[in-house]
Amino acid sequence: MQTIVFIGSNKSGTSREALTTSTEMGYFTVLLTNRKRFIRQRREFPEVHRMVYVENLLDKGKVLSIISDLVQEKSEIKAVISFIDPFVAFAASLSEELGLVQLSIEALAIMEEKTLVREHLKNLPVSPKHAVYHFDESIDEVIKKFNESFPLVLKSPVSNGSKDVLPVKSMEGLKEGLHYLKKKNPNQKVLIEEYLDGPQYLIEVMVVKGEMSIIAVIEQEILNGTRFIITGYSYPAILNLEAYVSLHTAVSSIIQQLNMVNGTCHLEMRNINGIWKLIEMNPRMSGGAMNRIIEEGTGMNLVKETIKLFLGMEPHLDKTIKKYVYAKYLTIQKKGKLMKVTGKNRALKHEGVKVVFVKPRKGAILRKPQSLGDRYAYVIAVADSAEKAEEIASKAANEIKFYLDPL
Repeated sequence: MQTIVFIGSNKSGTSREALTTSTEMGYFTVLLTNRKRFIRQRREFPEVHRMVYVENLLDKGKVLSIISDLVQEKSEIKAVISFIDPFVAFAASLSEELGLVQLSIEALAIMEEKTLVREHLKNLPVSPKHAVYHFDESIDEVIKKFNESFPLVLKSPVSNGSKDVLPVKSMEGLKEGLHYLKKKNPNQKVLIEEYLDGPQYLIEVMVVKGEMSIIAVIEQEILNGTRFIITGYSYPAILNLEAYVSLHTAVSSIIQQLNMVNGTCHLEMRNINGIWKLIEMNPRMSGGAMNRIIEEGTGMNLVKETIKLFLGMEPHLDKTIKKYVYAKYLTIQKKGKLMKVTGKNRALKHEGVKVVFVKPRKGAILRKPQSLGDRYAYVIAVADSAEKAEEIASKAANEIKFYLDPL
């Protein structure tokens, strides 16, 4: 049996689509998971041929032992893959050790740690002003680097999905933010960055044998007054030629500086008065609805092409269609226990709506957004203009109502 081993997955989104795609491609699909809930919900993963609970997915000996057992059962391991942090570089290193595809392991590992990204890119124009703060240092000395000006942004070095990314507007807010992060992980340093005010874009990138391809540039809508919670994605981003050329140059400089030869990543960047600045990057394609957004807009299944790259095959990155796509995410503004959700079918009836997805189940505890995981539904709409796609998605999203029992 030709087998693909996946290290970790979320219940939905890109990583879950990878499991389904693997099976559709004809592979025996094995999921190693550290979520006991998934084992209890085994029947809800029909696309997974075998699911194995592993308490520590970074336990190399344990993972290799499982793979050895698969080989003894006549499985032919074709790839070891992860679509979620912090297992991407680990999976790539196992692939190399097993004599499979060779990915840019060092570059992927750097991208999994925000302070390493800043250190390696510090001499590039894309790098914002930043400092690494250790909890035993004097904050007064660190703040001088920013000329004691606010706002600033605090980041946990290994966060993802906007978790533990805090905007601070004053010295008092800075101290409160540092106290919060120290309480969560007292042994961890903190990345402090200048706040950059400008439109933000997500850039999906694939690098094959040193050749970089920008798959998609997507403008992001950020919910006001939050920890940078993205509630809207517009594909393709509307950029003039000069802006796109300068973006391509900026992204290319990052990829070259990290010496990335084979792999995928996505970057979030802001255009500050015509200059591109890197907000963050991750060593994988973006999660959530990203694969469907790109597929509706281009005809390309990026998850499938990524798996092909990990299998040592040649990805096909041709765009067969051109449509405008908007994905609207929904959040709530009060904490409560979910009683019911209505409006999904009405939302689907709006012309141009392609997907309506509601994540939480009845009885789930919902809260105001603190990370991207606190987005509870989305609508994807397609049209012949960016404005029309956004209008359709927003109107359809308004049909969806969450009924909560307040806590």
